[in-house]
Amino acid sequence: MLPFVEYPAQGTHRASVIWLHGLGDSGEGFLPIAPELRLPAELGVRFVFPHAPEQPVTVNNGMVMRSWYDIKSFDLDKRADEAGVRDSAKLVEALIEAELAAGIPAERIILAGFSQGGVMALHVAPRFKARLGGVMALSCYMCAPEKLAQQAVQTDLNVFMAHGSLDPVVPMVAGRQAFETLQAQGYEVSWQDYPMQHQVCQEELEAIRTWLQARLT
Repeated sequence: MLPFVEYPAQGTHRASVIWLHGLGDSGEGFLPIAPELRLPAELGVRFVFPHAPEQPVTVNNGMVMRSWYDIKSFDLDKRADEAGVRDSAKLVEALIEAELAAGIPAERIILAGFSQGGVMALHVAPRFKARLGGVMALSCYMCAPEKLAQQAVQTDLNVFMAHGSLDPVVPMVAGRQAFETLQAQGYEVSWQDYPMQHQVCQEELEAIRTWLQARLT
């Protein structure tokens, strides 16, 4: 099981959000966002913020850091190391399984991620054995979009996507490509963009709060 930090449910634990961080970050990076979302206590939402494995990252001169997969090229069609994505997918699935074992129904589990974490969320949720309550994919792209139709087990997923229009790390066009791939496959997917760089802004947090309440109420 991946190590993680958590923000416990404010009340009886009735739902879970598993939130995956970006390259070089840790679960601690997004932990402060949980109380900022001000979700009603009666929803009983527990937030789980796992730490990605530590591994060398090619584009960063082989420096060892927390990373869900290696990045061997900045070219978008080669940026996600598919074998690494599959390896980390098993670790993320184990976190979901732990929530299921704790008695949380799949439809009350949200898989969220920022940047690399968003890539993982978009990869794992459609291929997971049970339909999750939703996917939140922030400032990210899709690994092997051409394989989604063939590999997806779940085609009835609600996906929230958001991106910064000024993002110099993951160009917004990459996020739009992922959005259009999901849309073409019939997913219920929403898109919002903000005049920001590779980050999360307050207006985006308000949209996330509204979406989470709708998915978990």
